Amino acid sequence: FINASVENGTVGATQNAKDNLKVVFTSLHGTSITAVPETLKRAGYKNVSIVKEQEVPDGGFPTVKSPNPEEPAALKMALELAEKEGADIVIGTDPDCDRLGVAVRNSEGELQLLNGNQTMIMMVDFLLKKWKYENKIKGKEFIATTIVSTPMLNKLADAYGVENKIVLTGFKWIAKLIKDYPELDFVGGGEESFGFMVGDFVRDKDAVTSTLLACEIAAITKANGSSFFEELIKLYVEHGCYKEKLISLTKKGIEGAEEIKQMMTDARQNPLTIVNGSKVVKIEDYESATSKNLITGETSAIDIPKSNVIIYYTEDGSQIALRPSGTEPKIKFYVSVNSKLDSINGFKTLESELDSKAETILKDMNLI
Repeated sequence: FINASVENGTVGATQNAKDNLKVVFTSLHGTSITAVPETLKRAGYKNVSIVKEQEVPDGGFPTVKSPNPEEPAALKMALELAEKEGADIVIGTDPDCDRLGVAVRNSEGELQLLNGNQTMIMMVDFLLKKWKYENKIKGKEFIATTIVSTPMLNKLADAYGVENKIVLTGFKWIAKLIKDYPELDFVGGGEESFGFMVGDFVRDKDAVTSTLLACEIAAITKANGSSFFEELIKLYVEHGCYKEKLISLTKKGIEGAEEIKQMMTDARQNPLTIVNGSKVVKIEDYESATSKNLITGETSAIDIPKSNVIIYYTEDGSQIALRPSGTEPKIKFYVSVNSKLDSINGFKTLESELDSKAETILKDMNLI
């Protein structure tokens, strides 16, 4: 990390590293076109190609079905341009420029869209590494994420000796931590739905600073003879490989709302005891703000505002969260599975196994 990143006594991508990075950016007809390209230019990134067909702000979003960077289809034109130009990284932002989708070259040299948890893991680790190098970790620092995001953030926090504060879904809760804990220093944090916040100067998810951060990581890792993707796999080797899967069930109308309500009632009154052959060892119910250990029978309080969310924890380390949407006729199921990764070379096989395990859990719950 340090080899190619020290310039004038600070940690960051050197100009040579920036010059060697090829970036493709799309604003998806949104507002980021006014800020992101200029930010990258001022930061010294010269090889930035913009998807011209999508650079004009247009609320009709004529070139995409949905301008959501979580959807692979939204970045189709950007990925095609990146292949044509041999770009190292693709970044697309949503209409109001608070979330970003990132695609990087994988081990086979193919462009691969990362999920929000993977991008967040890399950004948090990079920031913590930087803080550690600059001797800024003094025991009063914290990162933050949400109750449905990857548990791997806990591993990173422990490795660097900082606290990981976990809050409800929604960036207002992450930003509120900065006000609630003025004696602590916020490093960065995010959520699985492609939002990230760097430091405390923009107290909301912000795709401008996050885009710059993603480019810094890509530039430095490439200059060091590695890559954004390879460094992610190295983190999996060090801390365990975590994979998450989300499915969302739409239930429209009054009947749909009642069906969602009944699903949550059933989950509380008749909780799962075994998921995919593994015992459920703990259940967190955020509506009653209680956590129950099913092994000891002990119940403890959850110090988080109440919310209609239930999370199951299994003996093999899997997590399954149930959360109805507050704005749409949907109920979401978040599955997190993990396993030890012995080497970088074993990642592809293990990833496939974890993906299959997540699918099996959802089938076992009759969700797919």
